[in-house]
Amino acid sequence: MMSVSFFVYSLLISLLVSYVFLLAAVRFTGELVGSYLQRSSRTRRELLLDRVATEQRIYEAEVEENGRKEADDWEEIDSSVLGSAANGGKADQDWKGVVGFFHPFCNAGGGGERVLWAAIRATQKRWPEAICVVYTGDHDVDKTTILNRVKDRFNIHLHPPTVHFLYLTTRQSVLSSSWPRFTLLGQSLGSLRVAYDAFTLLVPDVLVDTMGYAFALGLCRLFFPSMPTGAYVHYPTISTDMLDSLNPGGQGLNAGLGEGWRGMAKRYYWRLFAWLYCVVGSTIDVVMTNSSWTQAHIRSLWGPWRKTNKSDIDVVFPPVAVEELVSKVDVSEDSERKRGPYIVYIAQFRPEKNHQMILEAFASLTASNSKYPAYLGETPKLVLIGSVRDSDDATRVYKYRLLARELRIEDSVDFVCDASWTQILGWMRRASIGTNAMWNEHFGIGVVEYQAAGLISVVNESGGPKLDIVVDVDGKPTGFHASTTEEYAEAFKRALSLSPEEALAMRYRARKSAQRFTDRGFAEKWVKNMDRLIQLQTKATLEAGAGAKGSLCNDW
Repeated sequence: MMSVSFFVYSLLISLLVSYVFLLAAVRFTGELVGSYLQRSSRTRRELLLDRVATEQRIYEAEVEENGRKEADDWEEIDSSVLGSAANGGKADQDWKGVVGFFHPFCNAGGGGERVLWAAIRATQKRWPEAICVVYTGDHDVDKTTILNRVKDRFNIHLHPPTVHFLYLTTRQSVLSSSWPRFTLLGQSLGSLRVAYDAFTLLVPDVLVDTMGYAFALGLCRLFFPSMPTGAYVHYPTISTDMLDSLNPGGQGLNAGLGEGWRGMAKRYYWRLFAWLYCVVGSTIDVVMTNSSWTQAHIRSLWGPWRKTNKSDIDVVFPPVAVEELVSKVDVSEDSERKRGPYIVYIAQFRPEKNHQMILEAFASLTASNSKYPAYLGETPKLVLIGSVRDSDDATRVYKYRLLARELRIEDSVDFVCDASWTQILGWMRRASIGTNAMWNEHFGIGVVEYQAAGLISVVNESGGPKLDIVVDVDGKPTGFHASTTEEYAEAFKRALSLSPEEALAMRYRARKSAQRFTDRGFAEKWVKNMDRLIQLQTKATLEAGAGAKGSLCNDW
């Protein structure tokens, strides 16, 4: 008996020692690779600094010659309200480091991209000497084209000399089409390849992921243990809601797929992936989430794994053009007479946005032949506004057009693809309802835009639209929630049946609700979190310098 116990005890000790040595070997190898990458990117870094200096001189010369100012009149953030630096003083406004923004699809034109550009703008305003580098796979567009689209689509004006783009060659590794099986794990492993690609181009001083690739930040920590990392999480890659969706009656793209041996295998696979996701999430220094719903999920996943000094998981609501919409879209008795029974859905043409449900609900609405006196008998119209990222999106739009024809509503449905901001504003002024059909949408920037424009929202009864956005104001509703096709059709009918007085009162409440999600509110919270990363970077630099001096003294 004693010999058996001794054998088991020895085996456990051996496994533990092997694990410790393996972990040490992985860390040593990772830091060795990181050291190589830093050395190999020094030349590119010097070239980048020279290019920034050259572009700045050209920019200043053009400003002086033409007598023009930056078009952006956004109010600069007061540095005095920010945190302190590592030495106890104010954080250095003249910090000159490089911030890397990991966003392989930066030209997609969606809400996630608005966060990216608003974050860069806030960083530029607070640290004008810093260089913002975006790692992207959009090889078909140059810097000028991207920045022009940012102005046209989001009305965000960036300072061109200090924002630069490094082009990835491995972006296909994170496409779902590249991983027809084990998609979650495949895309996450693919992000490791893309992150390595980014580091071969340039090693930044601070790395921020604004797209949801936590594994990329985990690789960064392996290669560069002292480099601060930050994540802006739009939605968890996996969540308890996803696991629950496998049950009969579940919702989402995997609803009810947990039956049988395949379903059981899928459950174990997802749980294993969730464990890996928690491990990499625990390595991130600063975590921001875009909503209360996302925060709750990230806290439940990453919170128990994170160290005490990394326990903060902050809600930073995405920036929405609330101020501009309020100034450019009138909400009054006069504007009420200019609105029609139009329903707009602003969303990328992706499967999870569930355009099909809205088309079917609209068909049910029109089939009822209801009359809406407030709109002088005018018939309802559905307007689908969204960006088309690739051929898959284009195919999806084509199928939606066919569906509209099958439902016999093609004459009452407009598809507005890759709309400019001017076009969107035009529909905001004319429409009465804004809708959203995605289940468990993490936030819902489009819904806030609806509210700021005075539209009555009809949104899915889940996620951010339910918890954070379409909530009561002054004890009264700002819109309607729905889950099924029938509920959406009924909600559309109720919204269109409101009297002019009731509709206008709800529009005022919606606009009041939207004031919680301004550009300035986002910028202030972003800068406070970014300041934490720069403090960590400054501290690491000081410690590295002190260590180098100590080493020289010891050698002497």
